[in-house]
Amino acid sequence: MSTNANPLTDAAATMAIQMITHYLPKAVANGNYMKARDKMAYAQYLAGIAFNNASLGYVHAMAHQLGGLYNLPHGVCNAVLLPYVLEFNGRSAEVRRRFVKIARALHLPESVCGCEQASFKASVEVIRQISKLVGIPGTLGELETVDPADFEALARLAVKDTCMGDNQITATVPEVMEVYARAYRGN
Repeated sequence: MSTNANPLTDAAATMAIQMITHYLPKAVANGNYMKARDKMAYAQYLAGIAFNNASLGYVHAMAHQLGGLYNLPHGVCNAVLLPYVLEFNGRSAEVRRRFVKIARALHLPESVCGCEQASFKASVEVIRQISKLVGIPGTLGELETVDPADFEALARLAVKDTCMGDNQITATVPEVMEVYARAYRGN
Protein backbone atom coordinates (compact mmCIF):
# COMPACT_ATOMS: atom_id res chain seq x y z
CA MET A 1 0.00 0.00 0.00
CA SER A 2 3.04 2.28 0.18
CA THR A 3 3.23 5.32 -2.04
CA ASN A 4 6.74 4.04 -2.88
CA ALA A 5 5.51 0.71 -4.25
CA ASN A 6 6.79 -0.25 -7.67
CA PRO A 7 6.56 -3.31 -9.96
CA LEU A 8 9.45 -5.06 -8.18
CA THR A 9 8.08 -4.53 -4.67
CA ASP A 10 4.61 -5.54 -5.87
CA ALA A 11 5.99 -8.78 -7.35
CA ALA A 12 7.80 -9.67 -4.13
CA ALA A 13 4.77 -8.77 -1.99
CA THR A 14 2.39 -10.75 -4.21
CA MET A 15 4.55 -13.87 -4.02
CA ALA A 16 4.87 -13.44 -0.25
CA ILE A 17 1.07 -13.16 0.08
CA GLN A 18 0.57 -16.36 -1.91
CA MET A 19 3.15 -18.29 0.10
CA ILE A 20 2.00 -17.00 3.49
CA THR A 21 -1.64 -17.76 2.74
CA HIS A 22 -0.77 -21.30 1.76
CA TYR A 23 2.01 -22.21 4.19
CA LEU A 24 1.57 -20.18 7.40
CA PRO A 25 -1.40 -22.20 8.70
CA LYS A 26 0.46 -25.42 7.88
CA ALA A 27 3.68 -24.29 9.58
CA VAL A 28 1.80 -23.22 12.70
CA ALA A 29 -0.29 -26.41 12.82
CA ASN A 30 2.80 -28.60 12.51
CA GLY A 31 6.13 -27.05 13.41
CA ASN A 32 7.87 -30.18 12.13
CA TYR A 33 6.52 -29.72 8.60
CA MET A 34 9.78 -28.56 7.11
CA LYS A 35 8.43 -27.69 3.66
CA ALA A 36 5.98 -25.23 5.19
CA ARG A 37 8.68 -23.73 7.41
CA ASP A 38 11.05 -23.47 4.43
CA LYS A 39 8.38 -21.73 2.32
CA MET A 40 7.64 -19.34 5.20
CA ALA A 41 11.34 -18.45 5.34
CA TYR A 42 11.19 -17.53 1.65
CA ALA A 43 7.90 -15.69 2.17
CA GLN A 44 9.28 -13.54 4.99
CA TYR A 45 12.35 -12.79 2.87
CA LEU A 46 10.18 -11.69 -0.06
CA ALA A 47 7.99 -9.59 2.23
CA GLY A 48 11.16 -8.01 3.60
CA ILE A 49 12.35 -7.18 0.10
CA ALA A 50 9.00 -5.52 -0.58
CA PHE A 51 8.80 -3.42 2.55
CA ASN A 52 12.49 -2.56 2.70
CA ASN A 53 12.24 -1.09 -0.79
CA ALA A 54 8.74 0.40 -0.68
CA SER A 55 8.73 1.23 3.03
CA LEU A 56 5.97 0.55 5.49
CA GLY A 57 2.89 2.41 6.69
CA TYR A 58 0.47 2.87 9.53
CA VAL A 59 0.41 -0.75 10.68
CA HIS A 60 4.09 -0.69 11.58
CA ALA A 61 4.04 2.89 12.86
CA MET A 62 1.20 2.06 15.23
CA ALA A 63 2.70 -1.31 16.22
CA HIS A 64 6.02 0.36 17.10
CA GLN A 65 4.21 2.42 19.73
CA LEU A 66 2.34 -0.54 21.22
CA GLY A 67 5.49 -2.62 21.44
CA GLY A 68 7.46 0.24 22.94
CA LEU A 69 4.94 1.14 25.62
CA TYR A 70 3.68 -2.32 26.55
CA ASN A 71 6.65 -4.52 25.58
CA LEU A 72 4.44 -6.50 23.21
CA PRO A 73 5.79 -8.56 20.29
CA HIS A 74 6.00 -6.42 17.14
CA GLY A 75 4.66 -9.18 14.89
CA VAL A 76 1.59 -9.74 17.05
CA CYS A 77 0.87 -6.00 17.17
CA ASN A 78 1.20 -5.80 13.37
CA ALA A 79 -1.11 -8.77 12.86
CA VAL A 80 -3.79 -7.45 15.23
CA LEU A 81 -3.69 -3.96 13.70
CA LEU A 82 -3.53 -5.04 10.04
CA PRO A 83 -7.25 -5.47 9.25
CA TYR A 84 -8.23 -2.29 11.10
CA VAL A 85 -5.59 -0.18 9.39
CA LEU A 86 -6.54 -1.70 6.04
CA GLU A 87 -10.16 -0.72 6.65
CA PHE A 88 -9.02 2.83 7.38
CA ASN A 89 -6.84 2.88 4.27
CA GLY A 90 -9.69 1.43 2.23
CA ARG A 91 -11.03 4.96 1.92
CA SER A 92 -8.33 5.44 -0.73
CA ALA A 93 -9.28 4.53 -4.29
CA GLU A 94 -5.66 3.52 -4.91
CA VAL A 95 -5.73 1.09 -1.97
CA ARG A 96 -8.98 -0.47 -3.17
CA ARG A 97 -7.55 -0.75 -6.69
CA ARG A 98 -4.50 -2.61 -5.41
CA PHE A 99 -6.69 -5.11 -3.59
CA VAL A 100 -7.86 -6.60 -6.89
CA LYS A 101 -4.32 -7.98 -7.30
CA ILE A 102 -4.21 -9.04 -3.64
CA ALA A 103 -7.54 -10.85 -3.98
CA ARG A 104 -6.12 -12.77 -6.92
CA ALA A 105 -3.00 -13.62 -4.90
CA LEU A 106 -5.34 -14.96 -2.20
CA HIS A 107 -7.03 -17.10 -4.89
CA LEU A 108 -10.42 -15.52 -4.30
CA PRO A 109 -13.14 -16.22 -6.89
CA GLU A 110 -13.01 -14.16 -10.07
CA SER A 111 -16.50 -12.82 -9.23
CA VAL A 112 -14.89 -11.11 -6.22
CA CYS A 113 -11.70 -10.09 -8.03
CA GLY A 114 -13.66 -8.27 -10.69
CA CYS A 115 -14.79 -5.58 -8.24
CA GLU A 116 -12.45 -3.34 -6.27
CA GLN A 117 -14.73 -3.02 -3.25
CA ALA A 118 -15.53 -6.74 -3.14
CA SER A 119 -11.83 -7.59 -3.53
CA PHE A 120 -10.97 -5.27 -0.69
CA LYS A 121 -13.61 -6.55 1.72
CA ALA A 122 -13.01 -10.23 0.95
CA SER A 123 -9.23 -9.86 1.28
CA VAL A 124 -9.49 -8.18 4.68
CA GLU A 125 -11.78 -11.00 5.79
CA VAL A 126 -9.26 -13.62 4.62
CA ILE A 127 -6.56 -11.82 6.62
CA ARG A 128 -8.79 -12.00 9.70
CA GLN A 129 -9.48 -15.70 9.11
CA ILE A 130 -5.80 -16.58 8.72
CA SER A 131 -4.91 -14.59 11.84
CA LYS A 132 -7.56 -16.42 13.83
CA LEU A 133 -6.46 -19.77 12.42
CA VAL A 134 -2.87 -19.22 13.60
CA GLY A 135 -3.85 -17.90 17.03
CA ILE A 136 -3.46 -14.15 16.60
CA PRO A 137 -5.82 -12.21 18.90
CA GLY A 138 -8.61 -10.44 17.05
CA THR A 139 -8.39 -7.26 19.12
CA LEU A 140 -5.95 -5.16 21.09
CA GLY A 141 -8.24 -5.68 24.07
CA GLU A 142 -7.26 -9.35 24.09
CA LEU A 143 -3.63 -8.34 24.68
CA GLU A 144 -4.62 -7.40 28.27
CA THR A 145 -1.92 -4.79 28.89
CA VAL A 146 -3.27 -2.33 26.29
CA ASP A 147 -5.08 0.59 27.93
CA PRO A 148 -7.38 2.82 25.84
CA ALA A 149 -6.38 5.74 28.07
CA ASP A 150 -3.01 5.63 26.26
CA PHE A 151 -4.42 5.87 22.73
CA GLU A 152 -3.93 9.63 22.40
CA ALA A 153 -0.28 9.42 23.45
CA LEU A 154 0.26 6.40 21.20
CA ALA A 155 -1.38 8.19 18.26
CA ARG A 156 0.72 11.33 18.79
CA LEU A 157 3.86 9.20 18.63
CA ALA A 158 2.61 7.11 15.71
CA VAL A 159 1.99 10.12 13.44
CA LYS A 160 5.65 11.08 13.96
CA ASP A 161 6.94 7.58 13.15
CA THR A 162 8.95 7.42 9.93
CA CYS A 163 6.67 4.68 8.60
CA MET A 164 3.69 7.04 8.46
CA GLY A 165 5.09 9.05 5.56
CA ASP A 166 4.50 6.44 2.87
CA ASN A 167 0.87 5.68 3.56
CA GLN A 168 -1.75 6.38 0.88
CA ILE A 169 -3.79 8.51 3.31
CA THR A 170 -2.38 11.03 5.75
CA ALA A 171 -4.06 10.42 9.08
CA THR A 172 -4.63 12.88 11.88
CA VAL A 173 -4.04 12.07 15.55
CA PRO A 174 -7.82 11.62 16.14
CA GLU A 175 -8.03 9.24 13.16
CA VAL A 176 -5.14 7.13 14.46
CA MET A 177 -6.76 7.14 17.90
CA GLU A 178 -9.96 5.84 16.30
CA VAL A 179 -8.07 3.03 14.54
CA TYR A 180 -6.53 2.03 17.88
CA ALA A 181 -9.99 2.18 19.47
CA ARG A 182 -11.57 0.06 16.74
CA ALA A 183 -8.73 -2.46 17.01
CA TYR A 184 -9.26 -2.51 20.78
CA ARG A 185 -13.03 -3.05 20.54
CA GLY A 186 -12.98 -5.23 17.46
CA ASN A 187 -15.36 -3.24 15.26
